[in-house]
Parts: sequence; structure tokens; C-alpha cells
Amino acid sequence: MADRPRRRIPEATVSRLPVYLRLLNELADAETHHVSSEQLAELGGVNAAKVRKDLSYLGTYGVRGVGYEVRYLVYQIERELGLNHDWPVVIVGAGNLGQALSGYGGFGQKGFPVAGVVDVDPSKIGSVIGGVRVRHIDELPQIVASRSVAIGVVAVPATGAQDAADRLVKAGVTSILNFAPAVIAVPRGINVRKVDLALELQILSYHEQSRSTTLRAVPGSGKSASA
Repeated sequence: MADRPRRRIPEATVSRLPVYLRLLNELADAETHHVSSEQLAELGGVNAAKVRKDLSYLGTYGVRGVGYEVRYLVYQIERELGLNHDWPVVIVGAGNLGQALSGYGGFGQKGFPVAGVVDVDPSKIGSVIGGVRVRHIDELPQIVASRSVAIGVVAVPATGAQDAADRLVKAGVTSILNFAPAVIAVPRGINVRKVDLALELQILSYHEQSRSTTLRAVPGSGKSASA
């Protein structure tokens, strides 16, 4: 049977598909066979109409009174996200963050085996982290070519982020996950996702402050409503 034509899926939907996938895998592990859009929406923190719209891009629609078949929906989302085969990644930077990422077994389990780790520090080159030997960054093109690597991870300080990105692009990588606290410029057609830990902590700080303000305002909380 020929594969169905691929439809362009909005970025917002793409960002939610991994969330649905995680929830569906948990349901499958619990031997749940069907799930409704309302149940999936509650678990995912979105509304049911959005769930149904998102899943419609996969060409799947729930059956009234039955819902969606969990395992088939897992298959559909994995296929759409390209998770039906491995995507080797290369990590630039063998410092604390690079070592932690390379040593994280979840990458390989989820279909993203670490194909290589590179650095410029002579003291790190030759060491083994997460079962992968650190090589000099000049060997990056050979690693990318030999393992057909399309995804690179930038795990270097901000000052070296742009150079790391430039080297990845030149080596043939077309998608970059940037952990460095810096904005990197890449040519058109290169996908970049930024993981900003400080930004996420600042957002959590806002929620904690809001929580504290609410508690101070609640009568009987034992705290004054004003500073």
C-alpha cells in the first residue's frame, strides 16, 4: 500500500504531537486500548477541539463513542515525526553539558543515538563519555558523512556557539538543537531549536511569584495582603 501524500502540518501542531505521543505511550503501557479526544485533551492540558484538529492532520478521526485506538495513533504520530527509524546526532562540546547529554541513555532509546562528540580541548579529546570517544572538531565532517548525521547539538559556551553552528552546517547538518545561551545565525533551510534553561527558570520564577502573591491575598493565609 502506497504511503499517503504528506500534508503540511502547522508548527504549533508539530510541537504538540510529541506531547500526545508521550501520553499515548503511557496509556499503551497501562493497556488502555482507546482514548477520547476529551481524555487526551485533559491529560495534555489543551482543549478537545484542538486535539481533534491536530490529529486530523494525520488523517485520523476518532470514532464516536469509542475514541481513538491508542496503539495505532502511536504508530501514526511516530511515522509523522519520522520516529520509525533512527536519527544519529552529533554533539559539539564535551564539557559538563555535553557529557551529560552524551551519557543520557534516553537519546538512543528514543531513536537518537549519539554518533559522535567533538571538542577543541586537548584534555577532552580521546576521552570516552556515554560510550562515545571524543574527537577533535576538525573530524566533524567525517563523522557527519560516515553516519549520515542530520541533527547536531550545540553544547558549548555562548562565545563558541556561532562557530559550532557554522561548522555543523558546513559539515552537512541540517537541523540544530542549540543549548548555548546565544542566538545563532544559520542559512535558510536550516532548522534550529533553542533550549534556553535560564528563560525557562525565569518563567517558573514568574509562576512562583504569582503563587506567593495569591497566597498573601487569601484571607486566613496567615500573611498580610500588603508588603
